[in-house]
Amino acid sequence: MSYDPPPSHPYRPPGYSPSYDSYPWVPQPEPEPAAGRRPQHHYPALGHHSDLRVLRSAYRWQRRVATLTALGYFILFLLLSAFAPSFMTSTVTDGLPTGLLLALVQVPVTWLAIALYEHTARRHVDPIAERIRKQAELDARREGAR
Repeated sequence: MSYDPPPSHPYRPPGYSPSYDSYPWVPQPEPEPAAGRRPQHHYPALGHHSDLRVLRSAYRWQRRVATLTALGYFILFLLLSAFAPSFMTSTVTDGLPTGLLLALVQVPVTWLAIALYEHTARRHVDPIAERIRKQAELDARREGAR
């Protein structure tokens, strides 16, 4: 029985040899650390995974609230313009149609969305991010002291 070399592969990293053990897609085991030594981490710890999950969900909630506030009002305005033209052309006071009043209210609604975004950032997102930042700094100091 003869040994056939592996088929030609377009990607050959430096140090590639055609033996079975060195194929790029075969996972190689990690080398064992010396007796009494702990393995070194390549990257500093960036906080606990649960904290990052909480931060992501708080940030996601914050984006949804602000986006739905501004976009929801704008979509309501468009739907009223398309499907209730008689309502939009009715007058609120002399010479001021409802459609124009609702269009002018869009600016304060956008400001409200921005204010909600800032409020939820200060109240929910920033404290979590600060806690993760402090924990990462503490972990980095501990890692540097070793």
